[in-house]
Amino acid sequence: MAEAQEWDVLIVGAGPAGLAAAQAAATRGARTLVVERAAHPRYKTCGGGLIGFSLAAAGRLIEVPARDTIHAVTATLRGRREFTRQDGDPLLAMVVREEFDDALRKAATGTGAALIERSPVRAVGETDGLAWARLADGTMLRARALVGADGSAGVSARYAGVRFRQVDLGLELEIPVPPPVAARWRGRLLLDWGPLPGSYGWVFPKGDRLTVGVIAARGQGERTRQYLRDFTGRLGLSGYPAERDSGHLTHCRADDSPLRRGRVLVAGDAAGLLEPWTREGISFALRSGAMAGAAAADAAAAPDPAGLSQALDGYQAAVSRELIPEMAAGRRLLVAFTRHPGAFHTGLASGKGWHAFARFCRSELTFQALVSRPPVNAALSLMSRF
Repeated sequence: MAEAQEWDVLIVGAGPAGLAAAQAAATRGARTLVVERAAHPRYKTCGGGLIGFSLAAAGRLIEVPARDTIHAVTATLRGRREFTRQDGDPLLAMVVREEFDDALRKAATGTGAALIERSPVRAVGETDGLAWARLADGTMLRARALVGADGSAGVSARYAGVRFRQVDLGLELEIPVPPPVAARWRGRLLLDWGPLPGSYGWVFPKGDRLTVGVIAARGQGERTRQYLRDFTGRLGLSGYPAERDSGHLTHCRADDSPLRRGRVLVAGDAAGLLEPWTREGISFALRSGAMAGAAAADAAAAPDPAGLSQALDGYQAAVSRELIPEMAAGRRLLVAFTRHPGAFHTGLASGKGWHAFARFCRSELTFQALVSRPPVNAALSLMSRF
């Protein structure tokens, strides 16, 4: 039985972060096991829009199963001041998460990683120089390093002591639509800057279905639900029965939140890694997962405790160098957007604003680079004060 063995790398959670970690670790020759509480393919509440970073990271692992490619964006401010902008090059790819994650699963197992599904993990820890995970049936799994990718409410985040400074509620509908409606949305998404502070809504086309959702700060549940009802009604979509009606909380880490405790690393949602303004998390999951898997494999191969610690510290350094600055820039944008959504709407309608947004979607321009521009930096500083 796979669960009776000792592994080099043990990964808890088979979402994008965990599967990217598995592929990275197994490719380096580490004996890798992934443990997942559900079974693929499984539904996941998620907008499913892949920006350039996500496409680049996923494209190294799989052929991305895109349902649609976005070339146009319609934007509204609380349902008003509508405009549409188009770009000749693709902006985003739209995926259904059960298809996307299952493709990642096949890629990870194809590189040699083992997978146990329908096996909830109840606790993780360390004993006698090994990391371990205890399954719901009492089985103990052990490894030289463990990557926690089981979400912000999972046991890995609790063990590592992850702390969150921003929690948002996202509500989402998956709506099958008839061909004429699907044709009107093909290749075009909608963003609505919402009535609640820092909120926005979206319509993402995915072939014969639309993903419609809203997100706002936690603690405004009924107002957020009302926003979703008003949003779908305004768009003429409330008459189509939803195939899925779900919600989830997104969590952004505190600045001093740990990424590691001993031999246990946390990645993706378990580490609170996502962009605070858009709440985009797939690119952070794929990138941090790959970093964690590589570091865990290097740690497992280390000849002594010093080498193991150095390898695991390398994960924290990589995240701090490549991902944390993006989060800091996104937080600055969120503060200004919360106070002045109309200014952001006007800015996006301008030629320069649209060009910057399109480049962000393709990951040709990071938020860090954007907010470092003197005019943008000055404008954000002013908007954040008033």
